[in-house]
Amino acid sequence: DHGSMTLIAQSEDLSDYLAEDEIIDHGHPAVRELAERLRGGNAEETAAAVFAYVRDEIGHSYDVGQWSAAYRASDVLAAGNSVGHGQAHLLTALLRAEGIPAGLCYQQLSAVHGLVGVHWPAGWVRLDPREPSAGFATTPADERLVYPDAPSSPVVYAAVPGDLATCLSQAQPGVANWDYLYGDLSIAME
Repeated sequence: DHGSMTLIAQSEDLSDYLAEDEIIDHGHPAVRELAERLRGGNAEETAAAVFAYVRDEIGHSYDVGQWSAAYRASDVLAAGNSVGHGQAHLLTALLRAEGIPAGLCYQQLSAVHGLVGVHWPAGWVRLDPREPSAGFATTPADERLVYPDAPSSPVVYAAVPGDLATCLSQAQPGVANWDYLYGDLSIAME
C-alpha cells in the first residue's frame, strides 16, 4: 500500500529540514508575514492552517487555467497559482518559517508530482496540497493523498533535487503544460 509507506529522511540532521534556500525561501517577508498570520496555538494547529491555506488559496495551474510558472515559494505566493511543485514549495516554506521540519517527497504520475513530508512525533507524514480531496494528517496511517496508489519515492528530500530544480526553471509563464517535468529525473520510485 503506497499510502502508508515508510519514509526515509535524506538527511539525519533535522535542521536541514528547517533550512532556507533559493527555492524554499521562507525568509522572504511575504512568506514570513503569512506564516505569522496563520500561526496556531501549537505546531499541529499551525501546520493544519498553512496546509489548508495552500490547498485552498493557491490554485493548481491546470485547475485554474493560469500558468504562472512560479516554483520559488515567495513567487508562488505572489502569483497565487502554480503546478503541484510550487504548492509543495510554499507549504514547505510556511512550515519551516514556523519551525516545523518539512521536506519534499515525490510521486510518479504522467509527470513527477510534488508532495511535502512533515516530521511529527509519529514519524514523517506526507501532505499533498494539490486539491481539496487531500487532507491534513499527523500520522502515516492518516495520510490522505490525492494519488494514494501512485508510485512514490520513499525519500524525504531536504531540498529540491538539482535536476528537478533545473526542469522547474524551464517552465514558461502563460504556457499550459508541464512537459518540462517528463525528463529523466534522479528520483527513484517504489
